[in-house]
Amino acid sequence: MVANKSKATKRKVAAAPQPPAEKPATNGRSAKQPEADSDQSASDYYESDEENLLANINNDDGDSSDSEGEGDASDGEVQGLNIESDSDFEEDDQEADGEEEEEDSADDVNSDSSPEEDEGESEEEDDDEGDLEFEEDLAEPEKPRAIKEGSKAGKKQAPEVESEEEDDVETKKLLEAAAKEDEKLAALDSVLGPDGEKKTRGVGSFPPERKTGRLKNSDEYAGGDTSDEEDIRNTVGNIPMHWYDEYKHIGYDWDGNRLIKPPKMDTIDEFLKRMEDPNFWRTVKDPQTGQNVVLSDEDVGLIKRIMAGRNPDQQYNDYEPWIEWFTSEVEKMPIRNIPDHKRSFLPSKSEKQKIGRLVHALKMGWVKTRAETERLAAAAKGPKFYMVWDSDHGKEDIRRIHDHVVAPKRPLPGHAESYNPPPEYLFNERELAEWNSHEEEPWRRKLHYIPQKFNSLREVPYYAQYVRERFLRCLDLYLCPRGKRTRVTVGPEYLIPKLPSPKDLQPFPTLQNLVYRGHTDMIRTISIEPKGEYLVTGSDDQTIKIWEVSTARCIKTIPTGDVVRSVAWCPNVKISLIAVASGKRTLLINPHVGDCLLSKKTDDLLAEAPKHEVVDNERISTAVQWVDVAEEEQKAGVRIVINHFREIKQVTWHGRGDYFATVMPEAQNRSVLIHQLSKRRSQFPFSKSKGLIQCVLFHPVKPCLFVATQRHIRVYDLVKQELLKKLFPSCKWISSMAIHPKGDNLLVATYEKKMMWFDLDLSTRPYQQLKLHFSAIRNVAFHQRYPLFASASDDRSVIVSHGMVYNDLMQNALIVPLRRLENHERVNDFGAFDVVFHPTQPWLFSSGADNTVRLYT
Repeated sequence: MVANKSKATKRKVAAAPQPPAEKPATNGRSAKQPEADSDQSASDYYESDEENLLANINNDDGDSSDSEGEGDASDGEVQGLNIESDSDFEEDDQEADGEEEEEDSADDVNSDSSPEEDEGESEEEDDDEGDLEFEEDLAEPEKPRAIKEGSKAGKKQAPEVESEEEDDVETKKLLEAAAKEDEKLAALDSVLGPDGEKKTRGVGSFPPERKTGRLKNSDEYAGGDTSDEEDIRNTVGNIPMHWYDEYKHIGYDWDGNRLIKPPKMDTIDEFLKRMEDPNFWRTVKDPQTGQNVVLSDEDVGLIKRIMAGRNPDQQYNDYEPWIEWFTSEVEKMPIRNIPDHKRSFLPSKSEKQKIGRLVHALKMGWVKTRAETERLAAAAKGPKFYMVWDSDHGKEDIRRIHDHVVAPKRPLPGHAESYNPPPEYLFNERELAEWNSHEEEPWRRKLHYIPQKFNSLREVPYYAQYVRERFLRCLDLYLCPRGKRTRVTVGPEYLIPKLPSPKDLQPFPTLQNLVYRGHTDMIRTISIEPKGEYLVTGSDDQTIKIWEVSTARCIKTIPTGDVVRSVAWCPNVKISLIAVASGKRTLLINPHVGDCLLSKKTDDLLAEAPKHEVVDNERISTAVQWVDVAEEEQKAGVRIVINHFREIKQVTWHGRGDYFATVMPEAQNRSVLIHQLSKRRSQFPFSKSKGLIQCVLFHPVKPCLFVATQRHIRVYDLVKQELLKKLFPSCKWISSMAIHPKGDNLLVATYEKKMMWFDLDLSTRPYQQLKLHFSAIRNVAFHQRYPLFASASDDRSVIVSHGMVYNDLMQNALIVPLRRLENHERVNDFGAFDVVFHPTQPWLFSSGADNTVRLYT
């Protein structure tokens, strides 16, 4: 750039003394002007533009003769300069083009610099150019054009040799002319601005920018302006086109003629056109003109690319090679290798102190946050109220913690905590036994220590629980949140749920009617005949007894040879059979009570064993065997004996009476066995261990099996052989479970003194938890006809509750505890073991550790 400018200035100086041309070009334009692309030619034309504008300003001032002379001289100067330097311009253009290409390539290579750095470099280059031009002016001072004209006029009038005084006068005139010239140039700059040459290019008083012959005639819309490419035939503009629905035309064309709507086609014509026209699928309707437009292949491809989410341009390559504008290689010589200052990685102490002062001011309330300021401003706008007398808590407002709640104090020691208490405060044997019995429930003790008597204070030993009690006290003070809470002014009658009166829920068992005595050890299990006439009980005295319900008379006693843990009467009314789990054997006994024909039919049914065509595998044959019965047991009523390899805890029947299941908790993956009476076969439903299985239960209606482990209950489909759902009682040890006669609700008892009611259609979590007992719950049972269920616990109580299940699925079950029956005696921390309802009457049977069975009616 600097070289080109220096050349231009030299050409100007050389061309200045030439005489003006005979035919000056109008507006500074000539037909024989050479075409150039370089910055040099553009800068020459910009100088001529300034001269023309200067001439216009001179004309406005009234110096017509000077402006005409200047115009002629400038025109001649430009023409003469252009005529002489045609070849020079072309050479300079080639050199400039070559330099520009080299600069572009260099810029591409060194493109790591930011745009701000490029701007700074361009400014520095401009400053360098200005400095060079200033040095050239000092070397070859060029006079202003007015000074040149003045010197020419002086040469015409004055003689060749002048005196020194005339030179001084002429110098003053020249300086005044130069000052005027500077004022005109300043006025020109104010008109043009910093980019005046660019803004006023193309005005009538300036010569146009010259185009080179090497440039081709480019398209007007090559830059992407496609506003005129659309065929806009309808000139109504961007209006709702439904305004023309009632007219025959749809708008107007460029000449103002109406655009008539095309004739509408009915459904048959459209169908025929769709069948006959191969381009029907690519035909769309122009909403502006109403005409049908057939899309070209390029338009269809463009639409497909847009719908596919691709670039609309077909020539666009999505997988172009990546250009690394910023290199990832580490330079050996860093561009800027100034070491970081120490303060760049050390925390500022002054900032730390400033932040600390701000935090302290915020804590003390001297500085308010924006939210606090807005809140105070809003409070100040509202009405202000003042206490007539001074407030009660004025001193508390000064404290940082308002409304401080003092920690509760420990009660003062009483006579029982003395080292020499009165004798009435000392425990006797009964009180000491009661205190020791609450070891698992220490919160039920009246005193957390045993009072002791010493003769003197010197004999008092060290209190062993002192450190622990102090620690718990400190932990309570530290963790317990203390705050003032407004008491809810709600009466206790509103907090208790509204339940129906027990009188409205009758009948249910309320009184003890009969006691069945005869066993010599605790009675673990009981079962009742489907008709409700007889009762069977199993005891730890290795016998089962059959009782008559109405008279409490023991009809028959059958020895089993081991502890009886479970008995179950067959629910099939056509068979008189009892399943007994005694030790490692399951006994099927015909009690020979009731109908003689029924008993004989049962014996005939079990007399001959069916022949097996399929041999059991080793896994089943080693775990269970169907064996023949000895003569003594045959006389006692035993018909079938099934030997197991582990102790049996439970036996339960299927509703039809052909299948029954046994549970051996210690057998791991062979804990559950399902036996078929008609074929005398056994099978294992599970191949993997699901945990320590406690009990199983058949669904009363569906072919489902409920398996209860210690913490979960799984429901299996026996037909599909798959897991249906898994219930989560949220307990640690399940003891037993019972299912509602309809099969939609399940009651689970736990050793943690809780009962869980599950709605199987609602959720896998308990619908309701019942905490009615004070000790472990042993068993639960539903009534077959009445909405009743009962539970037996080690706290020697049997609780009868109302459990109504509605047919409306939107209505929840109604659960109401009715009566607590505490007639059993507690033996060795055991209370009531089992409960069972009468099949037809609202009667309840319960067995306990006191060797009795009790009937409640």
